[in-house]
Amino acid sequence: MDRRKFLRSCSALSAAGLAANLDLLALPAHAQTTSADYKALVCVFLFGGNDGNNLLIPADAAGYAQYAAVRGANSGIAIAQSELLQIQPKNLGTPFGLHPALKELHPLFAGGQLALLANVGTLTQPTNRAQYATGVRPESLYSHSDQQKQWQTSLSEAPSATGWGGRLADVTAPRAGGAFPVITSTAGVTLYVTGATTRPLAIPATGSFGLAGFNGKAPANARLAAMQTLLGLDRGNTFVAAASDIMQQAIALSATVNPILANANSAAAAPFAGQNSSIAQQLLAVAKMIEARAATGSRRQIFFVSIGGFDTHNNELATQQNLLGQLSPALKAFHDATGALGVAQQVTTFTLSDFGRTFQPAAGGGTDHAWGNHHLIMGSAVRGGALYGTFPTLALGGQDDAEREGRWIPTTAVDQYGATLAKWFGASPAQLVTVFPNLHRFPTSDLGFMG
Repeated sequence: MDRRKFLRSCSALSAAGLAANLDLLALPAHAQTTSADYKALVCVFLFGGNDGNNLLIPADAAGYAQYAAVRGANSGIAIAQSELLQIQPKNLGTPFGLHPALKELHPLFAGGQLALLANVGTLTQPTNRAQYATGVRPESLYSHSDQQKQWQTSLSEAPSATGWGGRLADVTAPRAGGAFPVITSTAGVTLYVTGATTRPLAIPATGSFGLAGFNGKAPANARLAAMQTLLGLDRGNTFVAAASDIMQQAIALSATVNPILANANSAAAAPFAGQNSSIAQQLLAVAKMIEARAATGSRRQIFFVSIGGFDTHNNELATQQNLLGQLSPALKAFHDATGALGVAQQVTTFTLSDFGRTFQPAAGGGTDHAWGNHHLIMGSAVRGGALYGTFPTLALGGQDDAEREGRWIPTTAVDQYGATLAKWFGASPAQLVTVFPNLHRFPTSDLGFMG
């Protein structure tokens, strides 16, 4: 490999995150600092479009009858009323039921550490059925890739090079503490974590974060010295210099990050015992990073984790049972880990997804792409035990249906959802405008679910 090919490889590594193969480098760690002023946001993206209509179901007789009228026993996607994990939102007079796979999260709702947000989605402005019919809607509304981008950017009219998590990292970086990255992903460098001025850190959920083949012996030391020399060349070329800087930052960060991820004595590990799913391992890695906040000097951290497979055009019951059956214990373990670390009040976890799914069943026991969806918000700072937003009327072709298949027109915007979290995180009113440029189009920037 010649020098330019090598530098292009470094650039490719940076484009996929700060090298996920780093190992065994004896570089100085970040200065040890502590701060009571610590907060973390953890975004859990459910790729594929989770079916919120089976995540949260009315449990009263009239409400469940509306559900059963469309998703009856012969629909192939029905959840029996007797299987629901009943919850009573303290701000409503009627009960609801959670998907039966969420049994680990169920007690958190009554305990006040879990809230739900109903019918939230991508919007260009507050929209009703008549406006939708005239073309008032986000671009490429039912497209996976486009809607994933819009959920991650909060912008539904034009493409964006930055995500709202990245922009939030940009504006909070001055108070985040030190040079350690504000935003970290276990799912690669997604649009959500991309800012204009801050650089995201991508870490592996398992394994080490270091350069393979550098073991401290003479040949390895020579290779390391040669690599560092190459990274110092061609600094006059802006692109080469940027790629070199990112690779050098990755190498330097490995001295701090690798011991954190490899820590076999982590106090965060016990709640995850016996869990081997990808989402559990990602959340364990996040918990370890939070545990090491003194070593990294971090006072503000944003994390992105993901679980995929929710595009349930068929076999939805079994697929969603399996996926939520991985998600629920992983989230509960993460919540317990934040408690063990003494930061349960300082860490808030929330879900995003491509879109909801049609209330009307599709052939093969599945559903099609839709719009508004229901989401989970977890943490001891959450005003839990309540259902926020407006639950849709479960009627095909009704006032909340964009068409006739049960594609709910969102009554709450992604902008409002994100702004409520960002305000708790410490963003000022002026900074909220930077992070969510279209927030002014909606009636409130605070939905009330954060303490």
